[in-house]
Amino acid sequence: MSKGKAAGNVVFIGSKPVMSYVLACITQLNEGNQKLILKARGRAISRAVDTAEIIRHRFVTDAVIKEIIISTEQIERSEGGTANVSAIEITISKKK
Repeated sequence: MSKGKAAGNVVFIGSKPVMSYVLACITQLNEGNQKLILKARGRAISRAVDTAEIIRHRFVTDAVIKEIIISTEQIERSEGGTANVSAIEITISKKK
């Protein structure tokens, strides 16, 4: 995933319910952030896409998807060795 972006506008998507992440994103956007980045890996990718779509269609209708970056990351396995895991970054911004 890309480096050097501010950590204040990044929401990491994990295993919580989708609406938890939607609330976190809406809070970020209401605090004045014009740009928000959703990051997810593996099985959480679909949850990140769901979060972005719910934000766009239900809560912040003037939000647009600016950029989607997909990648593969290598992670260390507990049994030893490495595994490849898909990753996604979805950048959402408000229209000005």
